Amino acid sequence: MMVITPRIAAVSYLNTIPFIYGIEHGDNLRAELLLAPPATCYENYVSGKADIALMPSAMVPTLRSTEIITDYCIGASADVRTVVVVSNSPIEQVKRIFLDAHSRTSRQLVGYLAANLWHIAPEWYDLSDYSQVAFAERTDAFLLIGDKVFDHEGLFAYSYDLASEWRRATHLPFAFAVWVARKGTSYEVIDALQRAFTFGVESVWEAIVEYGYAEKPYNAYEYLTKNIDFVFNAEKHAALQKFWDAGIKVEPRSNPG
Repeated sequence: MMVITPRIAAVSYLNTIPFIYGIEHGDNLRAELLLAPPATCYENYVSGKADIALMPSAMVPTLRSTEIITDYCIGASADVRTVVVVSNSPIEQVKRIFLDAHSRTSRQLVGYLAANLWHIAPEWYDLSDYSQVAFAERTDAFLLIGDKVFDHEGLFAYSYDLASEWRRATHLPFAFAVWVARKGTSYEVIDALQRAFTFGVESVWEAIVEYGYAEKPYNAYEYLTKNIDFVFNAEKHAALQKFWDAGIKVEPRSNPG
């Protein structure tokens, strides 16, 4: 019998290492891993480079012949800590928001919060040159995601955690990314993946040590056990349905010169 090795697109951030650890150390799964920022995970999947992906949740409705798999996600029930809007003035006074180019879901989530919670209509700009954060005008704000958020903690007068703000607006948790596979992916592969993720989520400390996060200046274990909620339950599914139904589309412009 020919063994098919699934190609899995996953995110190259701290919040994904329990899944990576599970894939690499699970008993019954042999897989090829493609690690990249969230937006590139989407591209790797739609281009056919990957069969299974940790998909930015905003992109799920755009996918054809695809289903959400496993009981796991990258979610948060309170502060997520690594998806924030920072500024030196209260959000209600912000005129321009620069959006991290690495995340599609967080961009649309900022759009949802601007319309439904903060009641502002800012100008949207791309943020791909992170040195720009050092030259913020008073009414500028920046969406930052991923491990780089740790480097900017405490540098701005105001910081808005998007998972907490979403909960304030909707009373629901949030799922930033979910696992998807092409329809027809074998049950054996999906079942092996589910077991691998269970093993990984139960091995958080081992994953931190293996991937070099034990020596970081921030507490990776606290972040993965208190900020990230890996379980994709009915409440998070309801949150995504609400998010998708809102139909928010934020299209940032290139940076002003």
